[in-house]
Amino acid sequence: MSVTPLPPPDRAEAARAVLFAKKRLGLRWDAIAEAVGKSTVWTTSALLGQQTLTREQAVAAGNLLDLEDAEVDALTDPPVRGAAAVDTTDPLVYRLTEVVQVYGATISELVREEFGDGIVSAIDFEMALERVEDPKGDRVRITLNGKFLPYRVW
Repeated sequence: MSVTPLPPPDRAEAARAVLFAKKRLGLRWDAIAEAVGKSTVWTTSALLGQQTLTREQAVAAGNLLDLEDAEVDALTDPPVRGAAAVDTTDPLVYRLTEVVQVYGATISELVREEFGDGIVSAIDFEMALERVEDPKGDRVRITLNGKFLPYRVW
């Protein structure tokens, strides 16, 4: 009887392998980012399947995380972005969605008032996350920094 070989892992399976290895090895995202040579936010996003990694970046992460060659290869596949790649039932993701639902129109109106009619890029974009100590309980500061792109009139 012949055995049908398994298909190679996809980006989602590679992301699960990354998370498993990170936990097994007791690593933090900042240590993985240092090995990859990029920011912690970008590296985390990339290894979760949302950004494109070069072969060198994937190999660096794979070496640190002791990934299989097929998992490293999958990290260089095109990213899977958007709703299909996010678990919206995750409580933190749900709350961030709620922030946009409650404040999205406000943010849009204030950006439009300050910059004009356009959008904030998620392509030419940076994000930072930091802990802010507070006697009532530590807080999370999330900074989203995207280039303003005016709508073109022709």
